[in-house]
Amino acid sequence: MNSNESKFSHVKPGDTAFVSGGLRDFFLYRDLGIADATGGKVIAHLVRANHAPEAGTGWHIHGADFHIVYMLKGWAKFMYEDQETLVEAGDCVHQRPGIRHFLFDYSPDMEYLEIVGPAEFTSVGVEGPCAVPAPAKW
Repeated sequence: MNSNESKFSHVKPGDTAFVSGGLRDFFLYRDLGIADATGGKVIAHLVRANHAPEAGTGWHIHGADFHIVYMLKGWAKFMYEDQETLVEAGDCVHQRPGIRHFLFDYSPDMEYLEIVGPAEFTSVGVEGPCAVPAPAKW
């Protein structure tokens, strides 16, 4: 990407709000302006727990070339293929393209930074390789 394809962006905490209507109805999302700044090459947003986990995300894969999650607050439990993974504040996860995963539990204060390329990535339900533990009650 060269300077003709992207533009400078500076988003302050009060510039954008957490809103519903994102990929998951039990999360809130705060746009950080990166999709617009990169012409759709990358999206960066904050994701925050909005409701207690009930069924989680279900098994899925993303149509993305690059995907990281950096946990800012709280924790989340994922299944990556057949491996249960606790992601806590300060942890960074690179989700390789095509990895089957399932976010099934998270703390009430969970908040993470998600960076994905391209910005308009897909999420496709798939059959899982194993059973998934039930989420804890809030």
